[in-house]
Amino acid sequence: MAESKEEVDVLVQRVVKDISSAFKRHPNIDEIGLIQCPEARYNRSPIVLVENKLGVESWCVKFLLPYVHNKLLLYRQRKHWLDREALVDITCTLLLLNPDFTTAWNVRKELLQCGALNPERDLYLSKLALTKFPKSPETWIHRRWVLQHILDQFSSVAQMTEQPVESEHPDAERTLLLSNHLNRLIHQEMKVCSDAACRYPSNYNAWSHRIWVLQHMAKGNIKVFHDELSSVHPWVSMHVSDHSGFHYCQFLLKELITEFSQSSSSASTIFGSSQHWTSTVPSSSHLANGERSLDYSPSGERFATVLQLFYQETELCSDLIQTFPGHETLWSHSCTGEDCSLCPWTQMEYGEPLHGHRVEPS
Repeated sequence: MAESKEEVDVLVQRVVKDISSAFKRHPNIDEIGLIQCPEARYNRSPIVLVENKLGVESWCVKFLLPYVHNKLLLYRQRKHWLDREALVDITCTLLLLNPDFTTAWNVRKELLQCGALNPERDLYLSKLALTKFPKSPETWIHRRWVLQHILDQFSSVAQMTEQPVESEHPDAERTLLLSNHLNRLIHQEMKVCSDAACRYPSNYNAWSHRIWVLQHMAKGNIKVFHDELSSVHPWVSMHVSDHSGFHYCQFLLKELITEFSQSSSSASTIFGSSQHWTSTVPSSSHLANGERSLDYSPSGERFATVLQLFYQETELCSDLIQTFPGHETLWSHSCTGEDCSLCPWTQMEYGEPLHGHRVEPS
């Protein structure tokens, strides 16, 4: 093993280069981790790549981390010059080992702003860092910064589309490309958040990021919110003690109810067609008192939609409470779901609380 300073420098430079080469040769690496190996047993690189999993033998971390850390600090203090490629490699190595080092993320922000770094590449790096450090706050913060940077670029392109200038693609095609790119980003973020939540219980940072994505990238898109509510139910059913997941359900319910209260046509959009809508939402005959007719009225449809959402949430909680008795998280979520303050507009519009009605499945 290397002992002198010169030998250590040669060693870590080779390791940094090996990590960079690994990403170039295998662009589909999807997980990183430490391989417990107190000492170097063989005269080979400590970087191990098996089936898209990148591992670093632990014995080299005590040499590698201080080296890249000091190199970056000297660069920030203008005591040492590094070209852009070296900065990318050093910050990549540093953040894979210590993703909460803010200075490294800030350097990558500067590289991204000057065009030396692709935003997608930074999203990829932060996703890998989260496979080893799923709760890293600095990684989630940087990920939101990159996403906001991409959204700003989308806005600039959209403004250019409105101007009567010649372009390679027609305006409609460009708008479609942007829409598809945005949908892909949203799907990617949901996957990253879900994986991080599975790796670390009650991962508040991951669920907060998931909420931020919907608030900034899918605002007003009822279908996305409804699909999220449907997709998160299996997850919370397998993590009945994770309050963060149920809090996310409450957020989705509030947002959906707000959207329904603002648009009379929301109910038909959520399910894609009026035929499917009428077959899935309970009719007025399913109400306990049978006095109010909800058919043929936009406000009635919205009210029925809210009842359906609450019914599904209540049924889920009831089933889980029966299957897993004694979990405080389930009771807390059940009480929140039944709280009529979650949708005050129903009381204002109909003059009585939501509790006055009982909905049965259609």
